[in-house]
Amino acid sequence: MSFASYEIRRMTRGHLSTTIGWAAREGWNPGLHDLDPFHVIDPDGFFMGWLGERPVASIACVRYGDSHGFIGLYMVEPTLRRHGLGLALWNAALGHVKGCVVGLDGVPAQQDNYRRSGFELAWYNVRYRGWGRESVAQDRRVVSLSSLPFARLVAYDQAFQPVARPVFLQAWIQMPQSHALGWWEDGELRGYGVLRACKEGHKLAPLCADSPAIAEALFEALCARARRDQPVFMDVPECNLQATRLALTQGMEATFPTARMYRGPAPQLALSRLYGLTTLEVG
Repeated sequence: MSFASYEIRRMTRGHLSTTIGWAAREGWNPGLHDLDPFHVIDPDGFFMGWLGERPVASIACVRYGDSHGFIGLYMVEPTLRRHGLGLALWNAALGHVKGCVVGLDGVPAQQDNYRRSGFELAWYNVRYRGWGRESVAQDRRVVSLSSLPFARLVAYDQAFQPVARPVFLQAWIQMPQSHALGWWEDGELRGYGVLRACKEGHKLAPLCADSPAIAEALFEALCARARRDQPVFMDVPECNLQATRLALTQGMEATFPTARMYRGPAPQLALSRLYGLTTLEVG
């Protein structure tokens, strides 16, 4: 097969929709409404490889400000793998985050390849699967995030991210078929979580809290928004033992691992208060 016509282009918003569909095909279980929150992070940070007029490969390589980037949605059509198409796309996309510390969440099969590209392990994650549940008595301190000052959410979230991400957060907490709750106590936000509808069931992403008790209360309140026959998934940083304990005591089962890796100095994040990651696709 000739690859002389292979060309790398930036994605349009419509092409990103196609890529999210590919992620569903790969079994990554994207959210039903991830398109707009992903796209607003960095509209120029999504790339696609084409053979003629046929899209065959994709990668997200988004910038968060001037100092940090994140890679995800890295895929090549299964029948065209091992021909260098993905590597060419990878190299082209990395130019977009030149000078940045870059993160990614790698599956085990790809971690050695990422190491060869200068990425080093920061921590391991495990995806857990649980189930929705009947409504529970909700603590009065669990409130809708939309009822709180948005600036408080942006400030709280920054402990878990290299840089503030207000544009993404605004879109993330307003997605259709989602629920965004916070723990508001004495005029302060002390935890928050988002449950969103996915191709299969829901994802609880992120879940951040100042204490295990707050994390548990938010977890239960959010899972009560899903039907009992619907799975709920959460990507847990393995280094947070309280997060693993929460997942296991709530009856969740481990499904597959990933590794958070960085090229450049790993940012100092509040991992002891991070119970569930936001996404494996854009950080």
